[in-house]
Amino acid sequence: MHIDARSLETGSVLEGDICIVGAGAAGISMAMEWLHTPYKVILLEGGGFEYEDQMQELFAGRTTGQRYFPLRSVRLHYFGGTTGHWAGFCSTFDPIDFKKRDWIDHSGWPISREDLDPYYKRTQEILELGPYEYNSRFWQQQDPSFVPLDLDEKQVWNKIWQFSPPTRFGNRYRDTIVKAKNIHLFTYANVVEIIANEGVSSIKELKTTNFAGKQHSVRAKYFIMACCAIQNARLLLASRRQSPSGIGNDHDLVGRYFMEHIEIKSGELWFTEPRSLNMYMVDFGKTKVRAEIAVNEDTQRKNKILNGTVSLSPLEIARNRPAYMDTWNENEKEAEKKMRETGKAPRNPNAPFSAAKKYQGFQLFTRIEQAPNPACRVTLDSEKDPLGVPRSSLHWELGSLEKRSIRKINELIGESCGRSGIARVRLLEYLEDEQNDSWPSFTGGGWHHMGTTRMSEDPKTGVVDANCKVHGIQNLFMAGSSCYATAGAPNPTLTLIALTLRLSDHIKVRMRGRNL
Repeated sequence: MHIDARSLETGSVLEGDICIVGAGAAGISMAMEWLHTPYKVILLEGGGFEYEDQMQELFAGRTTGQRYFPLRSVRLHYFGGTTGHWAGFCSTFDPIDFKKRDWIDHSGWPISREDLDPYYKRTQEILELGPYEYNSRFWQQQDPSFVPLDLDEKQVWNKIWQFSPPTRFGNRYRDTIVKAKNIHLFTYANVVEIIANEGVSSIKELKTTNFAGKQHSVRAKYFIMACCAIQNARLLLASRRQSPSGIGNDHDLVGRYFMEHIEIKSGELWFTEPRSLNMYMVDFGKTKVRAEIAVNEDTQRKNKILNGTVSLSPLEIARNRPAYMDTWNENEKEAEKKMRETGKAPRNPNAPFSAAKKYQGFQLFTRIEQAPNPACRVTLDSEKDPLGVPRSSLHWELGSLEKRSIRKINELIGESCGRSGIARVRLLEYLEDEQNDSWPSFTGGGWHHMGTTRMSEDPKTGVVDANCKVHGIQNLFMAGSSCYATAGAPNPTLTLIALTLRLSDHIKVRMRGRNL
């Protein structure tokens, strides 16, 4: 069922069993888990079904520290959310990503990779992926052209990515949501405040508004915030009626530990003779599976480095490609126009290639996790958006561990290639001096926002518990990548949906207990 909140009488009260805020990958996945149940689900979307400049402007904000993309452009504000322009990269987190690593401050989750495995499997269907197989040998058996590089498996391995079509949630699942009898989708219902009871032990209601001037209240037994890492933190911080520091922010942790993947060209790989590397290439819209080179857990531990992966692109195509960070920041309006016209952001660090042609030189492109850093954070700006909510201010900074890890990962690949005699690696100039911790101008991010309401069993070190419930508040949950304690190497979509399905199962158990 769909209702345009602008058509409702102002002051209306919307009531249900569950209220989900945000209709992106997490929110829609959560709502579909409740189809055909006896429960009334309210799904709130701030925008409509199409891109609108006025709605997108609500995401504008300020950035400081390491240069970053304009905040108004990093998430899409309409039904389907940022799946409207994602590239479809999917891979699982590794077991080490969930572990406490003594060389990485603030690392460790209260759950393990095994806890997510059954939910990863369920997520494959939602994202229209292939079988739940991320073992390179399985895919080598399916495709004879999948020939791996002769590398030292004691140090490095082939991490598999699967590619969603990519699934555009706004198109793929719109009819399912709109036609559902128990799912009540309200568009143009922007949440502007979360209101708790006097003791701030539970949430009473949400306040919504829109550009038509209509204000509404939403009441439910459970509230799930699925607005993305920046907006989840922003709404908690902006809700100061009962808590001067914001909802769930008793320990000044909401908004902290913002994490991004550093995505950056890192070197060149030169083979002794030209060759085709079909196993490692990606041709967007055609490729279903490809591998990236990763460093195994023991080697990470030995070298005390972060987790990351390296992809390969034919050098003759990739060498002169401008840094995406430069392209976006210098031509923001043009990039947004292209985004609206094509349905995806104009980004592609992996250049197109010819499967039939052999290449001798390849660009190494590294994607690496960012170490959790409390100084990287989302706060509220003094400026408010047109609906009265303080805008976001993002401070992003990178440290020496990130740069040292990028250098070491590429060195390890070079050493492995050298031992096998197949190729040589040349590091880019910014990585040559081990004492230089500065970052080049082409340093970029992946648009992968994580952290800000991080998961921890201890309320002094995290905002939510192992079930994504905000500490101290019995009916408020965070969904999506804002709950990540560490960033891992893969793109976050697969994991954030798996985590959302796990949260949904948890709430179902609680709901059944309530009805006993």
